[in-house]
Amino acid sequence: MKIKFIIIASLTLLLTGCANEYNRVLKSTDLDYRYEYAKQCFAEGQFNHAEMLLQDLITSKKGTEEAEESLYMLAMSEFMNGDYESAAATFRKYFQSYPRGVYAERAMFYVGQALYQSAPEPRLDQTPTIGAINAYQQFLDFFPSSELYSTAQDRLFELQDKLVMKELLSAQLYYNLGGYFGNVSASTESNYASCIIVAQNALKNYPYMKWREEFTALIMKSKFELAENSTEDKRLERYRDAEDECYGFINEFPDSKEIATAERLIAKCKKVVKD
Repeated sequence: MKIKFIIIASLTLLLTGCANEYNRVLKSTDLDYRYEYAKQCFAEGQFNHAEMLLQDLITSKKGTEEAEESLYMLAMSEFMNGDYESAAATFRKYFQSYPRGVYAERAMFYVGQALYQSAPEPRLDQTPTIGAINAYQQFLDFFPSSELYSTAQDRLFELQDKLVMKELLSAQLYYNLGGYFGNVSASTESNYASCIIVAQNALKNYPYMKWREEFTALIMKSKFELAENSTEDKRLERYRDAEDECYGFINEFPDSKEIATAERLIAKCKKVVKD
């Protein structure tokens, strides 16, 4: 019990001493002293303290030998503190200021990393995801021989999958809304037509995606439903289109669990076309 008390007391004194020194540094006008202490905090993983000190120092150190390192340490401190938006902006500022700098490669990589960390789940707005993809692509273009190349490439593909998933969720939503007209605009005939457009655009924009079968199945079923709900002048043509889509699906995905659905829809289409 006595030993435990001594350890706690020692830690309290140590922490108090560190806090007192940090406060002294904050009040100091000695830039070199503040800079060296900021470096020490950064090295020891005290990123909150490092960030607070470096935010002031990057202006004061501008034009000096320490300016480049200060800017990079600030960006990394922001990243480690979870302020990914600020980190991305600061890493980008570093690369723009020092394109041939010591940390240029890592700074460009961490622009993508910071935006990657803030990328939301697929149902939400994907602006940060698009920003991360662009940043990783820029890194791959600038540093094709980097040791971080494969990591950046893998993250880029992962983020692209997130964009594809958002499109898949959107297409599924349109299909599930079906004949509901409350959300249908004047330029779109129905939710089934919207589903077809979203799915076809996704297949065109992401030809090597892993959800090709799911998108194609949605197009097939939506074309049939569109035919079912068509006016008389468009009905026959749309049933033929739906039938062709079903045959195309069977040829492309012969082992799909949707084969039975495709065959059932073909039978219905043939009955209408023959009549």
